[in-house]
Amino acid sequence: MDPDSSIPALPCVELGATLEFYGRLGFKTTYQQRAPNPYAATNRQGAELHFFGVKGLDPAAAYSVCLIIVSEVEKLHAEFSEAFRQGYGKVPLRGVPRITRMKKGQSRFTVVDPNGNSVMFIRKDEPEGYGDDDVDTDAQPASVLGKALKTARRLRDFKGDDAMAAKVLDGALKKPGGGTVLERARVILASAELAAVLSGSDRARERLRELDALALSASERDSLREEHAAVRKFIEAAK
Repeated sequence: MDPDSSIPALPCVELGATLEFYGRLGFKTTYQQRAPNPYAATNRQGAELHFFGVKGLDPAAAYSVCLIIVSEVEKLHAEFSEAFRQGYGKVPLRGVPRITRMKKGQSRFTVVDPNGNSVMFIRKDEPEGYGDDDVDTDAQPASVLGKALKTARRLRDFKGDDAMAAKVLDGALKKPGGGTVLERARVILASAELAAVLSGSDRARERLRELDALALSASERDSLREEHAAVRKFIEAAK
């Protein structure tokens, strides 16, 4: 007996623009009709996405989400980023459409299409408790800053809610104390990344200047070097 299967059908504003967008990402159109209702089917290495036209659809208010399980994500993210660069002249990191940032060791990323649909690409061997810094995934960070960073990561990576993630981090940074200087530095870096997406590169650079003013030891700054460089690169790309 053949196993059951399911295929996501996502709403779209305009079929042609949607198929062109997904075509850049390697999705081949396998079926298309314009009447009596706009509808199309696409396939990329076995992953199927269908689309149907909706009059008056507002991409900014869209909430459809689809998960695609893949064998790896870092190379795929790089491939998609290059496709966007070729098609748009840059990698879209803000607004609609966009692609979320890929951090080293990350096991998922999201593409938001021109219709506001969020398609998450998730590595099939994603570890349980992904997003936690703790070896024991049931453990909770003890500090205010540590808890805020963990919450913000989940809001960004799992719910795609950049605005709420930024609000959580900003609130934690305003509280006196809250954790170690190194934790504050990590929260500032995460906040700068979100600021680049939500407010632009100028606001993100303001955040990084706060990092420069922290009394970090040489070893602490060295431990942040790779992440700091990645955030700076991201800010430049988000211009």
